[in-house]
Amino acid sequence: MTTDTDHQARQIMLPGGEMLAWSDLRTEEPTDGGPLGALGARVVPAGARVLLAGPHAPGLLDRLAHAEVTCLLRSHLDGVALAEHAAGLAARVIVGGPAGLPANETYDVVVATSGLDSVESIEGARLGWHGVLAVLATRLRPGGTLLLRMDNPVGLHRLVDLSPWYVARDDNQWTVEGVLDAGHPANLEQLCRRLADIGLIPDAIFAAYPHPKAVTALIATGELHQGTSVGLLDAVLHNSCSDGYADQSVLQDPARLAVDALHAGLASRLAPAWVVQARRAPLPAAEPTDLPVALFQTGPPDIGGIEVVTVGQDWHWQVTRPPLRTAPDTGPTYRDPTALTGPVPSGRLLRTLLLDACLRQDLDRLRALLSGYAHWLYSFAVAGRISGAPALAGVDNVVVDGERFAVLDRSWQTADPLPVEVALARGLWRFAATLLTGGYSHPWSSTLDLAGLTVVLGGVAGRDLDRATVRMAVETEAALTGLDPAGQEELLAELEALEPSSPPPGPQSYQQLHEAWLRQREELGRIEAVLRWTDNLITSRERALRQADSMIKILSGSVSFRLGRLVITPARWGRRAARALKRRLRRARSQRAARGGQR
Repeated sequence: MTTDTDHQARQIMLPGGEMLAWSDLRTEEPTDGGPLGALGARVVPAGARVLLAGPHAPGLLDRLAHAEVTCLLRSHLDGVALAEHAAGLAARVIVGGPAGLPANETYDVVVATSGLDSVESIEGARLGWHGVLAVLATRLRPGGTLLLRMDNPVGLHRLVDLSPWYVARDDNQWTVEGVLDAGHPANLEQLCRRLADIGLIPDAIFAAYPHPKAVTALIATGELHQGTSVGLLDAVLHNSCSDGYADQSVLQDPARLAVDALHAGLASRLAPAWVVQARRAPLPAAEPTDLPVALFQTGPPDIGGIEVVTVGQDWHWQVTRPPLRTAPDTGPTYRDPTALTGPVPSGRLLRTLLLDACLRQDLDRLRALLSGYAHWLYSFAVAGRISGAPALAGVDNVVVDGERFAVLDRSWQTADPLPVEVALARGLWRFAATLLTGGYSHPWSSTLDLAGLTVVLGGVAGRDLDRATVRMAVETEAALTGLDPAGQEELLAELEALEPSSPPPGPQSYQQLHEAWLRQREELGRIEAVLRWTDNLITSRERALRQADSMIKILSGSVSFRLGRLVITPARWGRRAARALKRRLRRARSQRAARGGQR
């Protein structure tokens, strides 16, 4: 009888150099590899012989079930775990360094999307980065494909990290990760030259965001160079970095830095990592390249990866595996990936246009954008209510192309229609929160609170909003998260507590915390000035009262005051007696008139 242990033993090869008490697998990676796994599955044709060099997500093996896979790892623990996952698949596991690969065995595709540093074991002879690359290149068949990831030593993740790279004391710091090691390429151009030197021709390059150890977005570098103002790329980079660094402490906001780099044409140079597809010469005479423009993962894993592909002159949506949900969620909001079909709406992101107009104090542009946004939202209203994707279309999910407004990601849906004025107030409130908590300059009074600025934005848009509507919009924002009632109450309290001096939600950026502290100091200075003015006013009034009291005391003790009282007191008595006499006369007349009427 064959046991599972016997099966695993046949799957695992130990040529020497294995690391027995070490693991490279990371829990922050998507179980199916995310965009890296989707790209790896795309470049592997059916029936191909594939070498997975280095640690990869176990779910990637499921994506490569159509190929013959060999996994090269250095950790024995990871090898055992991968062998358990690969049971029933055409895969084998080799634990050791690159020198442990079977002699004269070549592959159609080599996938090293975890980098080359994690391929080499420290228990054997060290080859270095270039030596590992040379070994893998020699194992490629003519026309074969290498998919390689290299981390950027001066990428965005390094610019926002609290701790510099050179102070790392982790157990896996066996190699120099900066630019000091001449054996490592220091930039993308050096990487391409290293590949060319060993006979590999790069034909596709992707920028990986937001962090090398947790890639959720891959974007073709050529598109990043050309599409510096494209709303889709703006939204993908912003959302990827916002989600990737949520609840982390950073030096500055990575989402803002990534978007600024995009508009400056530096998004590919500042990418945390690059993924290069290189081919070994000689290449086939003619082979179409159908790699996507972008691959990214948003929402829960069962939504599936999202790709953007080129169809003719346009970009089109395409949803990849894992299989889509058979039914939508029952919550107030849900994702419907089937809505992501057809062309990607062109234009610039509305949030970026509004921020630009606020920074330039361009009220005419703000009025045109906000009134156009409000008119566009109201065009979807039926009996004063709005449903579907437009109901959730905030300024961070709407693109503007000339006079045309469109929802960028239509997969977000509402289960029940919303009042259209609440939908508008929700979108404006979210932008007002970005504007105030982010510390952006804007043309309105600095004393406005969040609800007040939302009402002002509604007025600029030509719609009459009040604070009650804004309150309903904030409650709707908390309810649409799908949290339980207790979580909704907690979130609602946090949202209502946001003030102009509050730091923005999300990553704890020291730069933005410093700006929030400056705003709080300015607000405290204003309050102290008001308190000083009030204190001075009260002090002056008290001084005047004391002076009046002193004067009264002085006058009350004088001879003239006493004589005056002697004269005034009988006059007061006489006036009271006259008033009493008048009252008695009126009463007598009333009684006489009443008796005459009875007769």
